[in-house]
Amino acid sequence: MNSNWLEWAKRIQAIAQTGITYTKDAYDLERYEELRQISVDILASYTQVDKEILTLAFAGETGYATPKVDIRGVVFQDDKILLVREKLDGAWALPGGWADIGYSPSEIVVKEIMEESGYQAIPIRLLAILDKKFHGHPPEPYHIYKLFILCQITGGEAAGGLETSEVGFFEEEHLPVLSAERNTVAQVKTMFEFLRNPEKAVILD
Repeated sequence: MNSNWLEWAKRIQAIAQTGITYTKDAYDLERYEELRQISVDILASYTQVDKEILTLAFAGETGYATPKVDIRGVVFQDDKILLVREKLDGAWALPGGWADIGYSPSEIVVKEIMEESGYQAIPIRLLAILDKKFHGHPPEPYHIYKLFILCQITGGEAAGGLETSEVGFFEEEHLPVLSAERNTVAQVKTMFEFLRNPEKAVILD
């Protein structure tokens, strides 16, 4: 199905959220609230998600509308990449998750690697900042930037966490089924390019 409806809904929601934040006019506020409801109606029409849930999760934010940030740790050992198995869908992903308020990107990636894989790590360098909509992920209601940070293990041992059930290192040509919502095969293979070429420039978009 053409996903233009999803991009339109996200854009309408962003305009409405920003308008609600900054408008001083009561009539404009009413119009922005109506726009926000239209964005919810669009999503409800094309998905099986209840309107109340959409209103809370998709259209419940305040302030200037900005993309969400997802941070992933890239760790190599013996030319293999570290992946964790997600309990939610049973597929594998680079350890990581949403950026938390109060933490720097480096602090987040270290925390996520520890919580999801059991390994202690230090950040080495930023590898890529990707706009999720350009990279073949399943459609979703949020606009998301993904940061990939190369890290090095300094201690710990393999252990699943609250959201992960298994931990493993995989060769490029023998990757398990990946969680497409979190990372694509192309993205993981791109990370191997940095292993082969440590001087490779940071990838943007």
